[in-house]
Amino acid sequence: MTKFYTSSHRFLLGTLSIAAAITLTACGLTDNDDQSISMILTESGPFQEPTNIAIDKLEEDGWTLDTTYVTDIVQPNQVVANGEYDVNYFQHLAYLRQFNTDYDLDVEPLFAVFQAPAGLYSEKYDAAEDLPQGAQIALPVDRANNGRGLLLLHEAGLLEVDESKDVTEISQEDILDNPHEFDFVEVDQQSLAQILPDVDAGFSFTRLIAESDLEVAATDPLLIEEDAEAQLPYTVVIAAAPGFAEDEPEKYAALRDAYQADEVEEWFQEYIGGLKNTAFDIDVQDIWEEFQAQSNA
Repeated sequence: MTKFYTSSHRFLLGTLSIAAAITLTACGLTDNDDQSISMILTESGPFQEPTNIAIDKLEEDGWTLDTTYVTDIVQPNQVVANGEYDVNYFQHLAYLRQFNTDYDLDVEPLFAVFQAPAGLYSEKYDAAEDLPQGAQIALPVDRANNGRGLLLLHEAGLLEVDESKDVTEISQEDILDNPHEFDFVEVDQQSLAQILPDVDAGFSFTRLIAESDLEVAATDPLLIEEDAEAQLPYTVVIAAAPGFAEDEPEKYAALRDAYQADEVEEWFQEYIGGLKNTAFDIDVQDIWEEFQAQSNA
């Protein structure tokens, strides 16, 4: 039986806090200064540190990057879609596609920054094969990430899922055989690391493990995503409202040059033992077009 761990009070407070921050933080809002770019982004290492580097690079070329940091993963697309901010930096392509579908938006990716492999972690077991019958395993509740953990277990021979479906579409409904009777707990993706001590294992992003105080290290998962092709939907991008690159070509070029600078590459090589790879050469438009075609099929 699937269990859902929710925290409606925390979500409401978080949403109200973000709304207040957006209302009160004038520096984060778009303005008429052509040399200023406004960004809303996640308060987390692989987003903050490259942004600090980008701020310095942009300043060298006469640009100001005005940033607002949040922990919420709903507001950033909404405020970009309604024009309050130029761009956001917090999500991968699969999440963006699902968010657009769920909220009837058309935010689009500009360019790629890094790829975000995730893995199955445990504080109780040293190998996936050690997971007991009926083990409780945490998964992200959002559909864009829900199937990733299931696919890892499938590839390890511990579970059978419908391989005809794309990983971004797999859910518990696509489990064909669960011989170990795993009990899946679906939680908000930002809570995956916190809940790990309470379950037998959990699928989590490496950055969440690295930034937590868990005993398990981000570099020591039971299973880890390694297929480069399979990781394409989870390429993390900077995104904007439709037409930004065409309407603001100088801003677009300045942002891309700053976030794809050598200094950013060097930072990622040091972060979490280099588990996250920069994705500067990935053409997100090609991936996005395929996504759109799949959505319209």
